[in-house]
Amino acid sequence: METFYAYCAGIGASLLIGQVLLSLIGIGHHDFDSGHVELHADGLSGDAHDGHLDHGGHWFVGLLSFRAIVSALAVFGLVGLGLTKEFNPPRPVAAVTIALAAGGSMMYAVAWMLRVLYSLRSDGTVRVERSVGLPGTVYLTIPANKAGEGKVTLKIQDRMMELAAVTAGDLIPTGTAVVVLAVLSPHVIEVAPAAALSERPLAGNTHV
Repeated sequence: METFYAYCAGIGASLLIGQVLLSLIGIGHHDFDSGHVELHADGLSGDAHDGHLDHGGHWFVGLLSFRAIVSALAVFGLVGLGLTKEFNPPRPVAAVTIALAAGGSMMYAVAWMLRVLYSLRSDGTVRVERSVGLPGTVYLTIPANKAGEGKVTLKIQDRMMELAAVTAGDLIPTGTAVVVLAVLSPHVIEVAPAAALSERPLAGNTHV
């Protein structure tokens, strides 16, 4: 068993160190796909292609990620090797049990860290539908009665955006403070002067 533990520790540690070194130079990516979830071996990024992520599924993928597996293998080998040398007389069953528990704990810890890192990740996609109710400023005069489009600048998800805008009311000149009433398409919003909001409640409609 001592030789087995030594092999596990050596293989696990070598693979882990090698993967980290390859990641540093940008070629150490190993993709593990589960449905629409793609998790890179560096544990720092992932994609949900359909825009929705099953947290339970991602947690399971994290447990089976390259880094989690080799970390568990290395810890299993090291703990088993150490216990084999400590027990006198040798107690292989106890050593295997404790080594498996240590390896499993390491796999769980790595998966937990991957989950935390993923939860902090943002794909950077601006959701225009979230602009309803946000303030903005007219950049290009907006014609009255939806007769044409003007331009409005506003901040969405901490980004300054410029979107085409229409209004159902009177002409809104450049520089006027407005509020988004509805999203008509991914690139067109409906606005109204902020001063008129007390007379007209937000529509809150999204048509994208």
